Order: sequence, then structure tokens, then C-alpha cells
Amino acid sequence: MKRFLVFLLILFALPVCAQQAVPEIPFDSVPDPVKYPPEMNLGELVSVAVNAKGHLFVISHSNISGPAYNPIASQLLEFDEHGNYLREIGKGVYGFAYGHMVRIDRDQNIWVVDKATDLVMRFNPVGHLTMVLGRRSEVPDEHEWISLRLLREGKAKVPPTVPGLFQQPTDIAWDRDGNMYITDGYINSRVAKYSKDGEWITSWGTRGTEPGQFNTPHNIVIDDQQNVYVADRGNARIQVFNASGEFLRMIKTYVPAPPGAKFLFGETPVPPPSSGDFAPGAPWALCITPAPTQYLYSIDAFPGRIYKIALDGKIVGMFGKSGRQLKEFAWGHGLACPSENNVWVADNANWRVQKLILHPAR
Repeated sequence: MKRFLVFLLILFALPVCAQQAVPEIPFDSVPDPVKYPPEMNLGELVSVAVNAKGHLFVISHSNISGPAYNPIASQLLEFDEHGNYLREIGKGVYGFAYGHMVRIDRDQNIWVVDKATDLVMRFNPVGHLTMVLGRRSEVPDEHEWISLRLLREGKAKVPPTVPGLFQQPTDIAWDRDGNMYITDGYINSRVAKYSKDGEWITSWGTRGTEPGQFNTPHNIVIDDQQNVYVADRGNARIQVFNASGEFLRMIKTYVPAPPGAKFLFGETPVPPPSSGDFAPGAPWALCITPAPTQYLYSIDAFPGRIYKIALDGKIVGMFGKSGRQLKEFAWGHGLACPSENNVWVADNANWRVQKLILHPAR
């Protein structure tokens, strides 16, 4: 009888534990964090990165002339530590068409991952191109975009992967030895590993829902213990691997959307999705804070929240929502967190960047 009563107590306690609220972290968004000439406007902001000097780098889909995917549709812009505009890097570079992510390595090189040209490019701090991974097709690869749609509808087979070539890559990260890890990406659904010298090492992952499989690996970061965190966006989860690609664990950041939360574009499903790109917690972007105590930050598109996550997977707090005012986000697509309480957001569909200052409780 006593064992039965203990069992009942545990049974009734489980839902309470499972539904404990994740604390909201108070925060501010700095008004007008970047300053640029009056004749200049930004387009969709898809990525942000911060270097050791505090300079901000952003990818803007400005499309100032010509059709989309024209070489000047993507601009890589640099701002100083005070938000003042400094320069455009790589103007007219053959590999720029649909810049997807910008990252800074430990040597302060600037890397751009371009989804449309299937290239990963390194610029030195001066702004000169010094390494190219992958190869841009000589003719427009319409079949790749069609394949993506058919893949999502389950009407096409996964195309074969080729060492050294990408199909719509999304992001890059580095381990302590300088080895490169590239999420590849919308079509290939894998992680590619290169040496610091640009030599192909290996890859892992296929399209699917099992551990070690991906549905749009969209971002990648590495902690000081050399664990690799992959934002498996379409599967609404973060997967963790070692440097050899061995699966370690899964991080789920699902927190139910608050009452009244709505999609910014299109009708909001009832009930809201529990999986897929627009599930609460589905990671659209990741960043990781510096040592000694590292945290992950992840942002979703619905309901537009940023999650602070301990490396063991526990959600420490969350903040923000969808919208068009300051402290609100429209399909946040890129994150940079140079310190635990300083987070930059590429606020994609709002065509802006936001600088967030967090005020966590002591």
C-alpha cells in the first residue's frame, strides 16, 4: 500500500515538474545600435558576428541593383565598436549571391558561407579573399532549388553527396586545432570537416529524423571541450557530437507558445506546430559565449524567443517575442554573443540588427 501511495505521489508530481515555467530574462534593446550614411539602407539582415575589437560584421541582402542572386545582392558590412559604419568587404566578389552566415575565427579572419553559390570564403582582416572551399556552378543551378522543394514534400530522392562540394551550405565553426566544421545544409543535410589548411577530412549525417540525421542543419558552434552543437532546425532540436562526428546527446528547447502568439506571416496553425521549422524552440540560429562558463543562445521563428541554454541542455531562461518593435523579432536568422549578457541579433524580416543587453537576476 505504501509503495502504491509513493507511486501516486510521483505520478502526480511529474506533470508539475514538466510544466514548470522557464524564467523570463529582463533585457533591453539599444536604439539605433549601428549608424550608416543617409543614402544607405539595409536589406534583410541574415547574420551577425563580432571580432576581438568589438567590430560588428553583418550580411545584408540589400539587392541594390539587379535581380536576386546578383553578386551585389549580398553585402558584407563592417561597423566599429561604437556602431559606426566602416566599410563594405568583398564588393563584387564572384562568390557572393545569397550570403547566409558570417563568422570570425581566432585569427580574426572573416568567413562568409553563401547558400546560393555553394561556397565558403575566407577574407583576411584587411578584406582580401584568401581561401575558397567548394565551387560555384558555371550555370544557374535551378535543379537544386527544385530539389529542395521536392525533398520537403517527399517527392524527390536525396541527391548524392560529393567530398569537397556543397549544396546550399549554412554555417562554419572551428575546433582548437583550427579544423573547420561546415553545416551543409539545405540539400545535403550533413556536417563536413576540413583541416585548417583546407583539406577534406570527412563528413557525417544524412537527411532524416534519427539521431545523427538532419533536416536543415542551419547553424553550428563548438564549445571549449570540443563538443559540436548543430542547430537541426527542421527537426526542432540541437544535436551534440564529438569532433569525430560521434553522436553524444540531443537538446530539445520546446516551450509551449504563450496564449495569443501568432505567426507573423500566414495563418497560425491550431494547435501550434510541435515539430518542424516553426515549432517553438526550433533553432534558427546559435551562438556560444566565451569561457569560463559557456552558454548557448538559440532563437526560434515562432513565437520569436531567444533561449539561454546551459551546455547540459537545461534552459536557463528566455526572452523576446515576435513583432516589429524593439525587443521583438521577425524570423531572427543570426546570433552573436561576445559575452553572456550582450547578444546581437540579425532580425531578418525586420531588416535590422538589434543589440540586446540582458539583466538576469542574481
